[in-house]
Amino acid sequence: MAEAILPTNGHGNGSVNGGGNGVPNGSHDDGEHMDEVELAYGAVAVSARPSPLTPADVAATRLPTARASTLPRAAYHDPGILAYELESWYADGWVCVGREEDIPLSGSYMLAKLCGENLIIVRDKDLTVRGFFNFCRHRGATLLEEPAGRVPRIQCPYHAWVYGLDGKLSQPRHTELLEDFDLDEYGLAPVALETWQGFVFVNISGEAGPLSAFLGDMPDYFARYDLAGLRRAKLIDYDVKANWKAIIENYSECYHCPGVHPQLNKITPYNLGDWIPTDGPWSASWMPVVGEHDTLTLDGQLHGRTLLAGTTEEDLKKIYYFVVWPNLLISLHPDYLMTHRIVPVAPDRSLIACEWFFEPESIAAPDFDPSDAIDFWDLTNRQDWEVCELQQAGTASRAYTPGRYTGMESGPHKFDIHVADRYANDGVLTPLNRISKAESAGGLAGRAKARG
Repeated sequence: MAEAILPTNGHGNGSVNGGGNGVPNGSHDDGEHMDEVELAYGAVAVSARPSPLTPADVAATRLPTARASTLPRAAYHDPGILAYELESWYADGWVCVGREEDIPLSGSYMLAKLCGENLIIVRDKDLTVRGFFNFCRHRGATLLEEPAGRVPRIQCPYHAWVYGLDGKLSQPRHTELLEDFDLDEYGLAPVALETWQGFVFVNISGEAGPLSAFLGDMPDYFARYDLAGLRRAKLIDYDVKANWKAIIENYSECYHCPGVHPQLNKITPYNLGDWIPTDGPWSASWMPVVGEHDTLTLDGQLHGRTLLAGTTEEDLKKIYYFVVWPNLLISLHPDYLMTHRIVPVAPDRSLIACEWFFEPESIAAPDFDPSDAIDFWDLTNRQDWEVCELQQAGTASRAYTPGRYTGMESGPHKFDIHVADRYANDGVLTPLNRISKAESAGGLAGRAKARG
């Protein structure tokens, strides 16, 4: 896919917030590629769980891009490492599980499965969105089995204990004589839930703090948009035989685009674009739409669709890419929004929900046809999944050793540093001495000139 980088800074003051001196062994400050230095954001929380990888295991990934190696083989194949990621990064953090529009009415619900948990996301009578663990407080039976629907109340299918949409338990039969039985203490077990721009986030551990603090300056950047007001035109689910990190690495660079995505590369050339400074667990970058094209579709045209509210002249002929740690990819086009939500289910398997959203005005038009955008990205997605699966299969070899990042792969390196710092679990924030696209293109041009 196109380029998106998981930055960890935005302050630009050169300071490091975190344990130690903020620079892992092997980092340098000799000025090489220092025009694109970034520092990790905030502080890396040290997990109480022992990490399956040591700082030494990921030291090569924490080097500047010009010297760094990719993540170790085990990061993509070891079930113990995935278990650590799911508990320390997914369960302990905020994770996107869907959209508010999926539960528009009182009693509307959807189920979300994450980190081995089955969650109910429901809109109560006051239209507040709430989250609960999907089990009865009596003897633990699963309450709801259909993936989505609408219910007036939540009733256990086993012994008919009844809960309101707010999770409160109604007096069960034959409990009147129980001692120390407080209905308030036996309501549904809540899961921390907050929403932003129509996206629903949950924190399974309940210890992540406010979503607003987690997102950093991301809400400010998107304040001019009304993503919550967009409506879905299509959802496609993919089952990909690749590690979740490999999929985000793929999204974070376009080095592969000339060979894998010739249609995409024709409209947004792989070597053009830039990064956007951010402060928080999200990344931002953009790529220009060239020539007579205006957006990413089969023919590159808007076909009269309404531009997204908040779009400015500066946004025209640009595609914006965002990674929201750990599992949400946001691709913002002039006329539509595309998202990917990634759910790891095994070291070598990920479920991906890809969705396309448009302005209601566009959808209401009698000639509305989103197939040019959907078909374009469905093709691009499947091309990406194929090479991600090839990478997953190849790195399983006992002979495989970590490779090197090219000058066009600062994006995946940024993401991998974010991952490596959390594997190291030492509180150290790694600065990224990035090679810019312009530098890399200049080096390639210089080599061609020398050969000539």
